Amino acid sequence: MMARAFNSSCVLLIFVLASCSQPGSVTVPSKTTMIILRHADRDGDDLSEKGRARAEALVDAVSGMPIDAIYSPGIQRNLDTAAPLAAARGLEITRIPPTNAATRLFSENAGKTFVWVGNKGNLAEIWGAIGAGGQPPIEYGELYFVRKGELGTLIIDRRFFGPE
Repeated sequence: MMARAFNSSCVLLIFVLASCSQPGSVTVPSKTTMIILRHADRDGDDLSEKGRARAEALVDAVSGMPIDAIYSPGIQRNLDTAAPLAAARGLEITRIPPTNAATRLFSENAGKTFVWVGNKGNLAEIWGAIGAGGQPPIEYGELYFVRKGELGTLIIDRRFFGPE
C-alpha cells in the first residue's frame, strides 16, 4: 500500500514538473509569428519623452504586417509602449500574467501574428521557453520577429525602431 501511494505521488510530481515552462518546452506553431520587444525607454516607472516617441515609431515599424493580437503584462510602461500600435490597429491590449506566458501566447495564436511587449524578466522566460538561445530583445528599440522555418528551426529577424 505504501509503495502504491508513493508511486502515485511520483506520477503527480512528474506531471506537475512537466507542465512548467522548461527551456525549449514551448513549440512555435507553423505559420505563427511572434513580434517581441521590451517596453520603450523609461524615466523611473514611466516612459520618457524618447520612450513615447519610440512607442509611436512602433506603428511604422510593423506597418504592412498583419497583427491579430497584442499582449502585455499589466505594467504601465509596457501598456504605454503598446498603446499607439493598439490604437492604430483597432486592437485591445490583452493583459496576461508573465509567468508561463509563452504557453498561452502560442496556444491562443497558432497560425497568427501577435505582439508581446514585456520586461527583461518575462522576455527571458519566453525566450527560454521557446528555446531561442542567445539573448532576448532587452535593448530599447530592438524588435524581434520569431517564426518557425520550413525545417522546424526558429527564424529570428532582429530589427530596430525609433529614435537613436
